[in-house]
Amino acid sequence: PMQWVGPLCLQTESSTEEISVPLATYETTLWPSTARGARVSCRTGGIRCTVLKDQMTRSILLEVPDASTGATVASSLQNSLEELQAVVNSTSRYATVSSIHSEHIGNLLFLRFAFSTGDAAGHNMTTKAADALRAHVLKTFPDLKDVSVSGNYCTDKKVSAVNGILGRGKQVIAEAVIEKKWIHNYLKTTAAQMAELNLRKNLIGSIAAGSLRSGNAHVANLLLGFYLATGQDAANIVEGSQAITHLEDRDGDLYMSVTLPHLILGTIGNGKSLPHVEEALTRLGCREEREPGENAQRLAKICAATVWCGELSLLAALTNPGELMASHEKYERS
Repeated sequence: PMQWVGPLCLQTESSTEEISVPLATYETTLWPSTARGARVSCRTGGIRCTVLKDQMTRSILLEVPDASTGATVASSLQNSLEELQAVVNSTSRYATVSSIHSEHIGNLLFLRFAFSTGDAAGHNMTTKAADALRAHVLKTFPDLKDVSVSGNYCTDKKVSAVNGILGRGKQVIAEAVIEKKWIHNYLKTTAAQMAELNLRKNLIGSIAAGSLRSGNAHVANLLLGFYLATGQDAANIVEGSQAITHLEDRDGDLYMSVTLPHLILGTIGNGKSLPHVEEALTRLGCREEREPGENAQRLAKICAATVWCGELSLLAALTNPGELMASHEKYERS
């Protein structure tokens, strides 16, 4: 089931844009809850979304004779980006290798290549490029042995620290400041209550649970709904939900941000030609004539703003005893 909710308000360089967003979910409370956060966003001047990084990764795994050889290979490749880009050019018109990170475990060498992939999420594009780079490295260094085109140091669809530190896909921060009166009128709570709850639940509670680089209320809910509605690989919510929600009480006003280190989405590629996806991307303004990568970055900003709205509304509900369960009984009881 899918519904359009909103509009939410997104700050752009020159103005504030009102955008309704699609969410596909069986958790029907998600629609009115996100809509409430969206209404608040339009009273704040809009949500500011900043894309810090845009890079898809794939790590190949090689066996080296010894650690010293592995260090030499890694160092040599760091100084050969132009040569490596020539190899990548043979596989794609859009992929550009931007960086290499290495990890050495005994005689195993993990090479994590980061690529810009235009408007595609880049799963297949980076795998194809990594496959060609793997063959190139093995030819250049004949003492090495092939293990796998994917060594799990990428890391794809798994919880990891490396993605949170280095980023994978789009690294986006959504933030806004909400005035005290709107917190009271729309959310029936206070900035102090919400900031304290976020500290105790999202941060301390997540530490107690052993969460890895993650402290949020329900980011996965929003990502799943948005990903399914816009033709994304929904399994990428595994790493995508490793997000941190941060709140500050500023003399009764509320600063709130959601930091998403690895949003993996695109506007072209597999699944994007389905009728409902085509309609969604067109309505979201992600089918415009822009420079490569700009439509996908716009989609990532809208996704991050949607997450912000959902996080805000749920945290507010949790400061009011009984509100969460009452809403589920209202909307989900057959």
